[in-house]
Amino acid sequence: MMGFLTADTFETGCRIEIEQSPDHFHAHVKLDGNVPIYPGDSVQVHGEPVMVSFGEKVSFQRTATVQRASALKRAWTKLSGHFEMAELYEVSFNPGRL
Repeated sequence: MMGFLTADTFETGCRIEIEQSPDHFHAHVKLDGNVPIYPGDSVQVHGEPVMVSFGEKVSFQRTATVQRASALKRAWTKLSGHFEMAELYEVSFNPGRL
């Protein structure tokens, strides 16, 4: 059980899908069993780096380590995320100096 200052860590399988084409450029990791990921959690996928050539799409299985954030880190991540999001709203349409 996750404590206030400690975090749980576990391994799970995952499916990786990578595509690099004129229509799509993405890499997705889906954890086996649809394990939910919450703010502050980290996921490390194990294995060799993958190179995908242009026009190629690959899918494969790997193992991932999930580290749950402690309650304190989760709260901090949520709080700081709100301030970082607010920075995106600070947009200026000032043309600058002439």
